[in-house]
Amino acid sequence: MMHKYKNSEAKNCLIDKHVVFIGDSRIRQLFYSFIKLINPQVKEEGIKHGNIPFEDKSASIKVDFLWYPEVNGSMRQRIKSWTEGSVAKPHIIVVGAATWSIKIHNGSNEALAQYKINITSIAPLLEKLAISSDVYWVLQDPVYEDMLSESRKMITNEKIDAYNEAAVRILNSSSRNSKAKVKVFSVSKLIAQETIMKSVDGLHLPESSRDTNAMILMNVYCNKIMKPIDGSCCQPQPPLTLIQKIAFCFFTLSIIGYLIISLIHRNNYRKNKSCTDLESGEEKKPAISTPNVSTLEMLLHCFCKLGLIMTYFYLCDRANLFMKENKFYTHSSFFIPIVYILVLGVFYTENTKETKVLNREQTDEWKGWMQLVILIYHISGASTFLPVYMHIRVLVAAYLFQTGYGHFSYFWIKGDFGVYRVCQVLFRLNFLVVVLCIVMDRPYQFYYFVPLVTVWFMIIYATLAVWPQIVQKKANGNCLWHFGLLLKLICLLTCIYFLSYSQGAFEKIFSFWPLSKCFELNGNVYEWWFRWKLDRYVVFHGMLFAFIYLALQKHQMISEGKGDPLFSNRVSNVLLFISIVSFLTYSIWASSCKNKTECNELHPSVSVVQILAFILIRNIPGYVRSVYSSFFAWFGKISLELFICQYHIWLAADTKGILVLIPGYPMFNVLVSTFIFVCVAHEISQITNDLAQIVVPKDNSTLLKRLLCIAGFFSGLHFFSAMQDQSRH
Repeated sequence: MMHKYKNSEAKNCLIDKHVVFIGDSRIRQLFYSFIKLINPQVKEEGIKHGNIPFEDKSASIKVDFLWYPEVNGSMRQRIKSWTEGSVAKPHIIVVGAATWSIKIHNGSNEALAQYKINITSIAPLLEKLAISSDVYWVLQDPVYEDMLSESRKMITNEKIDAYNEAAVRILNSSSRNSKAKVKVFSVSKLIAQETIMKSVDGLHLPESSRDTNAMILMNVYCNKIMKPIDGSCCQPQPPLTLIQKIAFCFFTLSIIGYLIISLIHRNNYRKNKSCTDLESGEEKKPAISTPNVSTLEMLLHCFCKLGLIMTYFYLCDRANLFMKENKFYTHSSFFIPIVYILVLGVFYTENTKETKVLNREQTDEWKGWMQLVILIYHISGASTFLPVYMHIRVLVAAYLFQTGYGHFSYFWIKGDFGVYRVCQVLFRLNFLVVVLCIVMDRPYQFYYFVPLVTVWFMIIYATLAVWPQIVQKKANGNCLWHFGLLLKLICLLTCIYFLSYSQGAFEKIFSFWPLSKCFELNGNVYEWWFRWKLDRYVVFHGMLFAFIYLALQKHQMISEGKGDPLFSNRVSNVLLFISIVSFLTYSIWASSCKNKTECNELHPSVSVVQILAFILIRNIPGYVRSVYSSFFAWFGKISLELFICQYHIWLAADTKGILVLIPGYPMFNVLVSTFIFVCVAHEISQITNDLAQIVVPKDNSTLLKRLLCIAGFFSGLHFFSAMQDQSRH
């Protein structure tokens, strides 16, 4: 992956550095493209066959081009001057030449032989410089022979290949016994093979290609210094942190423990296995029956599988084992997969078990197709296309709408505000993210969606649990309690409105320890404030919708029978028409957005329009409400795991790129990585469910002990994190 360096980033990387380009007109092109990354205003006005200096005084950067079109004694003398005496050595040296030698000597074999001799004499000097400097030898680009002028017809690709082969062989062989190594810059040659036909004269690369070469050169040198997330090339593997080492030991011990217990059980099973009595010919039954799986074995089994999965996560997105590639958006890369999954979803249509509005199968289906669309959006890089971005924002808002709707409905109907319910939800939401924060060395806020739904769940719980606790059973006895609940909701809306327009107050709340440890990203909570503000009203809308719907349902003002429209035919038709118009109106508005910032400002207030329109379109017709897609519903059940796992084992470089398991075959690579990704997400969902039964028991006294253990775990995590931060500083 290549990071696109801005001029400010380039200056920060090259501050107080001296860069030298040595060679012919092709190297001069690379020189100009390189300095334009530092100062885009530079124009190519220097002497063509002479030295060209460049200096940026604000960052103390010097970049020089030295005209040496042939690899000869003059070039050797210049390079030798940096290896002797007190002459300051350049920090970066970029050198390459050959076409002039071919041209001047008319492509003779004697010139090639002399070229080999000259490189052989220069190679030790370059290696000596490579001890303290970065030295790059640029291979010669191919030419487009049909476009070459008569004076350049002798520069053939066959000759260029021979010169490149000689350079690579000599530089590689001479560095076998040397600690320092001259880096062969071959990417320019590969790019030229695809783009040289667009050249003006058949010899020099088009501007876009040489700009790419300069950007790659900047990545090669600067990525190890700046460590950009979306620049995966040329970065050293990050060292294991103390917490990661402890996690590795824990998972290793879990795997060993599980294997030992499995072997013990297997031996016991063999001893107790039915055997044949040789005298009577009758089969004897074992005296001891096979015991049930113990809690310890189940726990070790879960951590054993989780340890293997986390190893895969680490290898994919932390170790330099697999390549990553940049995303390149095209309309077809986004819309064709959307059509494909839509056809699959419609094909797997089944009848629902119940026909209520937003029943379980329907909400799973809704989560499923939204998650698949979001995954396609991420892998295709469609965030660069504003209309798609605005529609995806609605899908994220719809998830939060369901959070408000689902949790409000549960607390309102069940009236269960016990600690067990809260712990179950918090564990299921956060387990995978906490493990990934440890294994992948990432802050909690990095997985922004989980903190978002976690905080909103706690807000919903606090709103309904504080005195007076108003639930459906109490409200049925006295209608005034409905107004009490509405008053609570109005207070909640007021608080949301205040915090959304008071960044200072919001940041003060979440800057207190220990909240700051959870919600800070890059040393501040601005990113958290931005994410929270972007969908600040939609959870409230979900709670309000649930309240109105359950009230209408209780008073039998809606019909939810199989095949029946939700309201009377006339009302249903009017609402359906309004919903379709509203849905399309929002889409037209979102598609006509010109400014992302302005549209994001309006989004929190208007996103509910399309969400409600979809709910009504999906539920008013009786037949539509009575069926669902089992294909989408299956993915909906693991939607949270899919959303989180994509960060590291489907996408890569923390979602900035795409994981490459099989280089050279993009479609096959996506199929293989997707299959593994979905299997892993499903397995983690099963592990989370199994561990939830163990870690969060229903018995209050046992639960209290577990909570104390969890508090101790996080205290230890904080202690090791503080030690880790101190060692880094």
